[in-house]
Amino acid sequence: MRHRLLLLLPLFFLNCYEAERNCTDFKTGTFEFTYTIDGVEKTGTFVRTKDYNIDYFDNKIDSASIRWINDCEFIQKELHPKNKEEQKAIHFKILSTTEDSYTFEYKLAVKEDFKKQRVEKGIAKKIK
Repeated sequence: MRHRLLLLLPLFFLNCYEAERNCTDFKTGTFEFTYTIDGVEKTGTFVRTKDYNIDYFDNKIDSASIRWINDCEFIQKELHPKNKEEQKAIHFKILSTTEDSYTFEYKLAVKEDFKKQRVEKGIAKKIK
């Protein structure tokens, strides 16, 4: 019995690990991210204010409103959607942070009926 307890003790401490999340450091600023389109890796930037997100990528500019749910999660919605797909709000969640970057996941804010919820991940680096 004692040996089993000693084997389980390290598992207890591993389950207590929690990623660092200083999300308030990343609520505003200028950020850089990489993305892949058709197998080609590209770099984009975005500027986030308290209420807006402005994306600069692939020689395009997109603007979106932001509504913070808590310090680590927000809903983003295109300001001028060009089609039905762009009208859908996106839920972002900061999973972990470092001194100058954060790892996040995003998905549609409202799950579509009869479709599997697709969750994507990314990393953004704060440059200003």
